[in-house]
Amino acid sequence: MAILNIRIIGDPVLRTVADPVTDFGPELAKLIADMTETMEDVDGAGLAAPQIGVSQRVFTYRIDGVEGHIVNPVLENSDDYQPDHVEGCLSIPGLGFPVRRFRSTRVTGVDMHGNPVTLEGEGMLARCFQHENDHLDGILYTDRLEGEDRKAALRSIRNANYDAVTKRTTAKRAKTVGSSFGGASFGGTGLNGPGQGSGSSFGNAG
Repeated sequence: MAILNIRIIGDPVLRTVADPVTDFGPELAKLIADMTETMEDVDGAGLAAPQIGVSQRVFTYRIDGVEGHIVNPVLENSDDYQPDHVEGCLSIPGLGFPVRRFRSTRVTGVDMHGNPVTLEGEGMLARCFQHENDHLDGILYTDRLEGEDRKAALRSIRNANYDAVTKRTTAKRAKTVGSSFGGASFGGTGLNGPGQGSGSSFGNAG
């Protein structure tokens, strides 16, 4: 296994709709193992393959003791919504804003061996599924913001301070990146409030 480098906003792979997985061989198993190790290394709640530069429909998750992976996920969301909760993203370090998400989510897909998988979650687990699946469609959580939160997020992403945060975060992660990658979410778990993240809550969701 290896700890991979996480792609930061501005990388085209984060805006690309990922391809369905068709090869269920050892390369997929290694990808999922590396994603899981990377997610754990940064104390993440989830990680999608495009975040480590692989445009395939796979994500890993780890919420309140529930963890795993799903390949080629398809989501069915409830009609109602849960209370807004601050989210962050490993690919947008240092920022966190409240995001509207559906109350519950049913995910169907397969595991690394091609076996059928069905998962159901509410609250934070449902939020994680929705956040990570958005990554597979080239969507970032900031795209779902509205009004002043959206303006503040876009302003923060554009400014020089955000550029500095990105460079520091990338440099810090580079120290633990596995050499085999050559060169990787939902967020950490613990944000200080809208617009600021310390990296440990939904902060480190993929």
